[in-house]
Amino acid sequence: MADDWQKHDMAFLGGRRLRRTRRTTWSRAMVRETVLTPGDLIWPLFVIEGHNEKTQIRTMPGVERLSVDLCVEAARAARDAGIPALALFPNTPDHLRSETGAEAYNPDNLMCRALSAIKSAVPEVGLIADVALDEYSSDGQDGLVRDGEILNDETVEVMIRSALVQSRAGADIIAPSDMMDGRVGAIRAALDDEGHEQVQIMAYAAKYASCFYGPFREAVGSGGRLRGDKRTYQMDYANSDEAMREIEQDIAEGADSVMVKPGLPYLDIVRRARDSFNIPIYAYQVSGEYAMIEMAAAAGAIDRKGAILESLAAFKRAGANGVLTYFALEVARELGR
Repeated sequence: MADDWQKHDMAFLGGRRLRRTRRTTWSRAMVRETVLTPGDLIWPLFVIEGHNEKTQIRTMPGVERLSVDLCVEAARAARDAGIPALALFPNTPDHLRSETGAEAYNPDNLMCRALSAIKSAVPEVGLIADVALDEYSSDGQDGLVRDGEILNDETVEVMIRSALVQSRAGADIIAPSDMMDGRVGAIRAALDDEGHEQVQIMAYAAKYASCFYGPFREAVGSGGRLRGDKRTYQMDYANSDEAMREIEQDIAEGADSVMVKPGLPYLDIVRRARDSFNIPIYAYQVSGEYAMIEMAAAAGAIDRKGAILESLAAFKRAGANGVLTYFALEVARELGR
């Protein structure tokens, strides 16, 4: 009876056995649909003052804040591993933070010094400069605040000034992460007017108000000082159509690429964006996602290496052109082997 059933079953399937191509390592490699390479990875770095200084981030095991000279060393390591670009985030000293965020457009601020040093030493690596006020404000908000209200247009004016000093310092890509309306078009116009036509804009186009940013805010020193929340400008995590409108608007204003943030909980947004728009799309595997993998692996709940590679492949499978990830250097070296 078993033989009869097997013959009937195979006849019904037309002789197809989908497991045939999965039997061996070499066969799986031949039919693999999604391939991850070092060129798909962008490495975020946290910058601090000092020389030969590094500090641990309590909620991000294995990630350190680095002084500018150590960021240069990291850039060399990234280049050697085949990573095309770094994303920089400064931890501005407390005494330089203010309600106006004026340090954001100081041409000698920490971000600009890091950009200049890395571009001078390792010009082959692309530099992505974050543009938002939370790294410079005394209240942890991404925008200027008046009577509890986040000011849109006034914030955009400050962001323009910040983007210009970053471009002069060597930024290859300006990445506005604030979610203010109209900032992409305003920054694009200002960059072009000053002769920075070749500087790209990577817009944080679909950035959600998420609990997964907690470790990042500790890393840049904004979490403990945050007053209120960011829900009036970052997106509601219940919405998907709204993300498409945000992306469409940023493209219309001149974005060269767009980003979805956070990452794994928002793969549906990455997929919708890929199906809807013909533009490079990036996803950010944010600090909370990184911490979950590290802490689950430390507890023995998951295989660390397997979880890292599987999660990054998921971004590519969903349609992302690349991923910002704190695992970038480790993974690039692993893939290079």
